[in-house]
This record gives sequence, structure tokens and C-alpha cells, in this order.
Amino acid sequence: MCLKPWCSSMPESSFTFLLIVIGIAILFDFANGFNDAANAIATVVSTRVLSPIVAVLMAAALNFLGALSGTTVAKVVGAGIVSPEAITLTTVAAGVGAAALWVLLASRLGLPISGSHSLVAGVAGAGLATGGVDALIGSGINKVLLGLVFAPMIGFVGGYFLMLLLYWTVRGTSPGLVSAVFGKLQVLSAAAMAFSHGSNDAQKTMGVITLAIAVHYQWAEQGIPFEVPLGVIILSATVMALGTYTGGWRVVRTLGVRIVKMRPIHGFAAESAAAAVIESASRLGFPLSTTHVISSTIMGQGATVRLSAVRWGVARGIGLAWLITFPFCGLLAWALMKVLTLIL
Repeated sequence: MCLKPWCSSMPESSFTFLLIVIGIAILFDFANGFNDAANAIATVVSTRVLSPIVAVLMAAALNFLGALSGTTVAKVVGAGIVSPEAITLTTVAAGVGAAALWVLLASRLGLPISGSHSLVAGVAGAGLATGGVDALIGSGINKVLLGLVFAPMIGFVGGYFLMLLLYWTVRGTSPGLVSAVFGKLQVLSAAAMAFSHGSNDAQKTMGVITLAIAVHYQWAEQGIPFEVPLGVIILSATVMALGTYTGGWRVVRTLGVRIVKMRPIHGFAAESAAAAVIESASRLGFPLSTTHVISSTIMGQGATVRLSAVRWGVARGIGLAWLITFPFCGLLAWALMKVLTLIL
């Protein structure tokens, strides 16, 4: 018996399917960068502190660095949602395929949905179709659901109170000086936001690719611990950075312009609060959505002026996209798994 993760007696056709599954995961990673990572620099673009191209280049580079900073979230997604020994490679393909389809569709529609929760819902739905409820791991799913429920709340409150603190700090200061100072500070907050996004969101793809490898090479049966290979880390980081560079400008416009009008001080508050929430979650192993957090911090800082300053119609549209992600991707993955089982 071979105990090395990269050796196996599997037939060549099975290895080819593994490569196909990894390719689907890479497609999702790119789509996530295209849709979700653009949110990291939405506010710095809307406040005109940086041009779109400079902001996107910065976000791509810091997404890459953030993705190299840890694997705690990757392990939760890869080994904490479904039991690797209870599923097949087809299960992983169905889960990631459903998530990729939904994220790409949302990108076309300009909906800033949660790519992270799309992926988790897809994997869970495909796992349910494969092994029933016993294939699911409750503790990992609970972590995801806790993030889904509490991240927007914490983001809103954090954005609100940080904005109040900044208002108190700059009271009596001329608007021109405030804009000049926070124009520079917002570059730092946008960089922190992009880094934190990479540290959390890029790890989802790492986890799923590692899950596919673990299932293919039967790590659980051989007693091999679930660890993310360095090559998988670099691959996921690179693909997400390329997705970020490519764009997602409709989502940038939705988050940065249509929710609430902002100046540099407002963008700084929203990005700083969001980066703090996301980075904390990454270190604790909570898979979060950058879209959830940055949207809520933008609304939180906007609510400090007056509640009517937030364009709640757009916010409701974003909320609706959040709500339909779990059931839509779960059902899509379940159906896709059934179809693939009949074909393969």
C-alpha cells in the first residue's frame, strides 16, 4: 500500500476525472475572484481614491498574498462539511459544478452573491445526494451557518460604530483636510480588505481541491491526515488573483455606488470594519463571504447619517441573493449529482 498522497493504483481514467474535477474547482475559483474579490476594492473605486485598474491590480496582488497566509478555513471546507470517506469524486464534481454555475450566472446579472456559501451549499447538496444525512458533518455546517447569520450583523454594527468614532475624531476639521487624509488611509484599508478576502475566500477552493485529491487517493483509508499541499495553495491563490484582475465591474458598481454615496472617510470605515471581521474569521476557521461583510459595513456606516441615506431597495436585492444561494445551489448540486450518477 502506498502511503504518499500523490501515488495510487487508480486507473488512468479515474485520474483523468480527478483532473476534470480540479479544473471545475479552478473555474469556480476564477468566477469567485471575478465576482466576489472585486468587492474588496468597490469602495476605493467609488470614492475615486484609486482608478479601477490600479485598484484591481492591488486587489489581485493582495488576494494572492492573503491566500498564502493559512489553511484553517480550507480544512473546514475540505474535511468539515462532508465526510471524505462517505463521498466519491463525482460528488465533489457535482458540488463545485453547481457552485460555479451559480456564481457565473450571478456575475452576468450583477448580483453580489456569496461564492463561499454557494460552494458549501453545493458540496453539502451533492454529499446529501450521495450518502444521505450521514455524509454531512454537523459541526462544519454549523460554522458556515453561524457565519452566514452573524457576519452581516457584526459587519453592520462594526461599520456603524467605527463611522461614529471617526466623526467624533474629525469634528471641527475642514472637509478638504479630512478627504485628503482619509484618501491616503483608504488605500491601506482597501489593501487590508483585499488581503483578508484572500485569506478566507481563496481557501474554499483549496479545501475542495484537496478534498478531491483525498477522495481519489483514499487518504482516510490510508490514515493520511488532511493537509493542503503547497501546490494547491499556490494554484488557488494564482487563479483567484487572475479572476480579480479580470473584473466584475457590475458588482463594483452595485456595492460601491448604488448602496450609499461615500467619501474616503466612509470607504475607510467600511473597509476597515470588514477587513477586521473577515481576518478574525479566517484565523478562527469560519468560512465567510466578503460580499456579506462589505455590504453590511457599507450599510452600517451609511446609517450613521440617517437610515434613508442607505438605498434599501438595492440592499434588499442583495439580501434576496443571499437567501436563495443555499437552497438553489443545494438543489442544483443534488440534481447534478443524480444526473452524473446516471451518466458515469
